[in-house]
Amino acid sequence: MIPLKTDGDLKLMREANRIIAVVLTEIEALIKPGVSTGELDRWAEARIRGLKGEPGFLGYGGGGRRRPYPATLCTSINEEVVHGIPSMSRKLQEGDIIGIDVGARYQGFHGDGARTYAVGEISSQARALMDACQDSLDRGVAAALVGNRVSDISIAIDHEVRARGFEIIRDLSGHGVGRDLHEDPQILNYIDGTKGEKLRARMTLAIEPMITNGSWRVRTLEDHWTVVTADGSLSAHFEHTVAVTDHGPEVLTRL
Repeated sequence: MIPLKTDGDLKLMREANRIIAVVLTEIEALIKPGVSTGELDRWAEARIRGLKGEPGFLGYGGGGRRRPYPATLCTSINEEVVHGIPSMSRKLQEGDIIGIDVGARYQGFHGDGARTYAVGEISSQARALMDACQDSLDRGVAAALVGNRVSDISIAIDHEVRARGFEIIRDLSGHGVGRDLHEDPQILNYIDGTKGEKLRARMTLAIEPMITNGSWRVRTLEDHWTVVTADGSLSAHFEHTVAVTDHGPEVLTRL
């Protein structure tokens, strides 16, 4: 049984995710050709701390040959799906698309959100991919209703993506979020025939479709973090943290 959030928990979750919304909104003005992903990361860390939060990804994970995550942002460019590590030497170029995933902690609770941005003028195919991913997220969020099942979110995302002619990354998924960055339930972005548990009021979910204009298969680079499409095709990623309520889904990562 997944513990439900109290009213006090939800208040803190709202603030953690408001920080995410501020970062993802304000960073758009900084995304332009010639800017390095390391510069974006430095700005984001300072902004999160200025809002009385702590970076949620910095120092996360690790084990075996994989070091703890070394940055505040995940900055994933073009064929990079998720977990791209920022670098002062990695500069954005005209026509790139960049997925920015950011986490923040506030008084023991996590916020988590992501958007994909255009760098200058991008191709019509890249724009269509981004639009499909954003629309599939909106469909998934709309399905986060009391009494629905986790699989209803998966079905909504799957139908939207496939209707637009794109493929869904299958090795990565959404998740519950709260006192821990990753909690149950797992939220697939595709239909696998299972129903999952029923959604209840005061559950908090990170819904995050990751899609591609090529094969769904992925591989991980030698840094043990960056996940890329196996065939080099473009990928887009959008994410909201959502509270399930008796009055419908409340998007916490939206200003």
